[in-house]
Amino acid sequence: MQSASDRHEYPAHWEADVVLRDGGTARIRPITVDDADRLVSFYEQVSDESKYYRFFAPYPRLSAKDVHRFTHHDFVDRVGLAATVGGEFIATVRYDRIGADGMAASAPADEAEVAFLVQDAHQGRGVASALLEHIGAVARERGIRRFAAEVLPANVKMIKVFTDAGYTQKRSFEDGVVRLEFDLEPTDRSLAVQYAREQRAESRSVQRLLTPGSVAVVGVGRTPGGVGRSVLGNIRDYGFKGRLYAVNKAFPDEQKELDGIPAHRSVRDIDGPVDLAVVAVPAEQVPEVVAECGAHGVQGLVVLSAGYAESGPEGRERQRELVRHARAYGMRIIGPNAFGIINTSQEVRLNASLAPEAPRPGRIGLFAQSGAIGIALLSRLHRRGAGVTGETGVSTFVSSGNRADVSGNDVLQYWYDDPHTDVVLMYLESIGNPRKFTRLARRTAAAKPLVVVQGAGTAPQGHAVRATRLPHTTVSALLRQAGVIRVDTITELVDTGLLLARQPLPTGPKVAILGNSESLGLLTYDACVAEGLRPSTPLDLTTAAAPEDFHVALARALADDACDAVIVTAIPAVGEGSAGDAALAEALRSAAEQVPGKPVLVVHVELGGLAEALSAATSTAPQAASGPPAIRADHPFRALDRLRATSAPAEPPAADTRERLIPAYPAAERAVRALADAVQYAQWRREAAEPGKVPESLDAAIDEKGAAALIDGLLTRGQGLTLGSEETCELLGTYGIQVHRALPATSADAAVQAAATLGYPVALKATAPHLRHRADLGGVRLDLADEEQLRRAYAELTELFGTPDELRPVVQGMAPRGVDTVIRAVIDPAAGAVLSFGLAGAASQLLGDTAHRLIPVTDREAATLIRSIRTAPLLFGWRGSTPVDTPALEELLLRVSRLVDDHPEVVAVTLEPVVVAPRGLSVLGASVRLAPPPARDDLGPRTLPAY
Repeated sequence: MQSASDRHEYPAHWEADVVLRDGGTARIRPITVDDADRLVSFYEQVSDESKYYRFFAPYPRLSAKDVHRFTHHDFVDRVGLAATVGGEFIATVRYDRIGADGMAASAPADEAEVAFLVQDAHQGRGVASALLEHIGAVARERGIRRFAAEVLPANVKMIKVFTDAGYTQKRSFEDGVVRLEFDLEPTDRSLAVQYAREQRAESRSVQRLLTPGSVAVVGVGRTPGGVGRSVLGNIRDYGFKGRLYAVNKAFPDEQKELDGIPAHRSVRDIDGPVDLAVVAVPAEQVPEVVAECGAHGVQGLVVLSAGYAESGPEGRERQRELVRHARAYGMRIIGPNAFGIINTSQEVRLNASLAPEAPRPGRIGLFAQSGAIGIALLSRLHRRGAGVTGETGVSTFVSSGNRADVSGNDVLQYWYDDPHTDVVLMYLESIGNPRKFTRLARRTAAAKPLVVVQGAGTAPQGHAVRATRLPHTTVSALLRQAGVIRVDTITELVDTGLLLARQPLPTGPKVAILGNSESLGLLTYDACVAEGLRPSTPLDLTTAAAPEDFHVALARALADDACDAVIVTAIPAVGEGSAGDAALAEALRSAAEQVPGKPVLVVHVELGGLAEALSAATSTAPQAASGPPAIRADHPFRALDRLRATSAPAEPPAADTRERLIPAYPAAERAVRALADAVQYAQWRREAAEPGKVPESLDAAIDEKGAAALIDGLLTRGQGLTLGSEETCELLGTYGIQVHRALPATSADAAVQAAATLGYPVALKATAPHLRHRADLGGVRLDLADEEQLRRAYAELTELFGTPDELRPVVQGMAPRGVDTVIRAVIDPAAGAVLSFGLAGAASQLLGDTAHRLIPVTDREAATLIRSIRTAPLLFGWRGSTPVDTPALEELLLRVSRLVDDHPEVVAVTLEPVVVAPRGLSVLGASVRLAPPPARDDLGPRTLPAY
C-alpha cells in the first residue's frame, strides 16, 4: 500500500459500490501505489481525443513520473479515486489542494483542483457523476470546501457533469479555457439531483433483472425434479419471449438440448449474450458460477441457492463474498435464498420462480422477502381474482430472500415510474434502511398506493438490518406519515390491494350501505363506526330484492352528494343460482358505471358465484379457462397443492379496454377495513399535495449561531454529554423555549430561600430518577402557599423517601393549571430525527398513546401530531372542560423540531411535563443530550449498502 512517507493510512471507508445510469454497478476506491499497471492499462484504452481533453495537449502515454504522481497520494492534500469493474479501472478522478495563488498547498487551504478521465467505452454511464459525488465527500472530510476545474470548451460532456451536479458555482473563460468553481456544501438542488440520479440508476438496475432478453438457468438437473429443472419448466411454460438456456456442468458433451431448450455445460459456452442467470446450484458451487457469468457479461443474478447468512456466521461470510464477487463484475443479485421473480408483461412473459402457479397479468406490483409468504400472496391474489384480467393480476413479483443486494428500496425505485404498475404491495420482514425507505415511500405514495405488511420483532437470519432504538410501533407510525398504508396481515394486504387496484379513491369518509339483509347491513354499519368512517343508516332492500332493485338503489346512492363510497351487502335469495349471481353482478356493475368516481364494495355471504361474477362482469375481459392446470408431479412445491387457485393466466386486455371491477369480501369487517385504509390514504394524498411550512415568525426568537457556539463549547467536554439544568435552559432559550425556573433545595432552609426568590405559591418536587415525574408516588407537593406549608412538606418528603441527597428536591413556582403533556425528540441512527408527543403519565407510558413525526416538522404536521393521539380530546374541551392553548403547543413543537434539525449534535431532547393551560403553556422540566451526530448517508454520495 502507501509508503512510509505518506501521511495517512489507506482510507478503507472511502470504498463503495455504486449503481450506474444503465443499471450496472462499479466499485469506487482510492488509488494506491499497487495500481501502477492498472493505471497504464487503463490509459492505453482511452482515446486520443479524451486524453487531449484531459491534458489540453496530445498525450499518447504516461511517463514513469506521471504514473508515480497519479498513484502516490497522501489521502489529504492529494487524493485519487478509481471506478473499477472486474478489478480494472474504467475511470479516475483526483484532486490537489491549492492555495490562493493556485499552487500546491496544505490545510488550512480549503480549495482543490479536480480532474476526471473516463474510458470511452464507459462514457455516458454516469461514471463521472458518481465519482464527483464521492470525491466531493472525501474533500469535505479533509476540510476542502471548494473545487476548481479547468475544461476545454469542446469538452461539453465534462462541463455538463459539473454544471448538472447542482452545486453553487461560478464560471469564467480565460486563455481559451473554461474555469468552473463550485462550493461542495450540499444544496437542496444538489440533493435533488443526487436523488433523481439514484432513482434512475436503481430503477434501471431492477428493470434489467425483470426484463431480460435472454435467461440461463444454471443447475438444471438431467432428470425431472429439483429446483433448477422446475424453474426452467416454469420459464418455458409461461411463454418467455426471449432466449432460454439450460446449464449444467454435468451435461455430456454431446447433449445439445433439454426438453427442447438449448443445453450447455457452462455459461461461457453460450453463443450470444446472457442478460440474467438463475442460479440453482449448491452454495459451494456458486462462486464458480458467478465468475463464469461475470466473464460472459451477464447483467444480473437470481440466486435461489440456500446455505448463506440464514445458516449462521459461516454462511454470512459466504454471502458477503457472493455480493463482493458479483458487484466486482457489475452484476446485481436477487437473493440468495430467493424464491424468484415474475414479469407478466406481454413483451417479457417471465416466470423465473418456484411458484406452483403463475399469476394472472395485472397492475399490482408484489414484493415479498419470504418465499412462503410470496406463495401465499400469489395464491390469494389468484383466488380472489378468479376470471379477472388487467386490474387485479400482478405486473411484477420479486421475492428477495436474504436481500443481500437488491432490496425493497430498489424495487420501489422501479415501481415508482413503472407504467404497468398501479398499486404496490410489500411484505417486509425487516427494513434495512428505514430513512431511505421512508423517503422513497413518501414519493411513491404520492403517485400510487403503497400497502405494506411489516413483520414485527427480530429480523430473520440473513437480513442485514441497521440498529434502531425505535420500537416497532414507532417505525410503523412513521411509515404511515410517509403515506404508506400499513396493514397487519397478508389477508388485509390483499383485501386493501384489490380495492385500490379496482376502484377509485374515496373523496371522504361518508359511506352508504344498502343490501338485502338488515342484519348484515347493521354489522357493516357498526364496523364503519369502529373504523372511524361516517356511515348512513343502512337501506334494507329485503330478501325479495331483484337485481333491478339493487341497480336502482346503488345508482341513487352513488348520485347522492352525501355519499363518498357505497358498500353493498348481499345474502342468497331462495332459489337463487349462478344465473342470479351473474345478473346481480351485472346490475351492480352497470350502476357503478354511471358514477365512476366513487368506490363500490360488496359484502357477500355464501355467494361465491357473485364474487366471480363481479370480477368477470365486463364485456372486454377474456374468460378464464374452465379448470385449474395440474402442477407437475415433479414440482418441488407439490406439497403446497392446497394453495392452488382456479385458472391459467389470461392475456391482458388493451389499456383502453380495462374496466373498474367491483371487489367482493366474505365479511363486513374486511371490506370496511379496506375502505378505511383507502379513505385515510386519499386524505394523505390530498394533504401531501399542499404541504405545510415552518412559519417565518419563529425566526425572530431563534439564535441559531448562538446555539451553535454554545454546543461547540459544551462538546469540548466530552463526546456524549447530558446537560445540566442551567446549560439546558440556556440552550433551549436560544430557540425561544423558556423552562420554568427550578431551584435546588438541599435543606429546608434552602427550600424556604428558593421560595422567597421565586415567590409563593410554589411546588416542592423530588427529582431523583426513581421519583421524577411520578406524582402518583407522592414525590410532589403543590400549591404551597407559605413557609409553614413548605417546611411541613419538606419534612414529609424526607421522612417518606430518604435524605435530601437521595431525593434531590427542587422548588419551583406554580404554573397555571392545564393538561400535562410530554414532548421528545431523538436522533435514531436508522430512522433519523423523530419528534414525539403524548400526554404525560399513564397515557403515554402505560398505554403507548404517543404520536410521532419525522423532523423537520411543518405547521400542518405539528397540528396533526397533537390531534393524532387517542387522548387528544382532553386538549379540546372533553366533557365540558376548558380547551387548552393548542396553537402555543404547536409552536413549541416547531421550535423543538427546528433545534434538532439545525443542530444534529442535539441527539435527544425531553420536555416533561409541559403544562398546556387555556392561555399559554409552561415547560416544567427539560433535559438535553449532546453528542457527535450519527453519520447521515442520505447526505453523502450514492452507494450500495456495504455488506
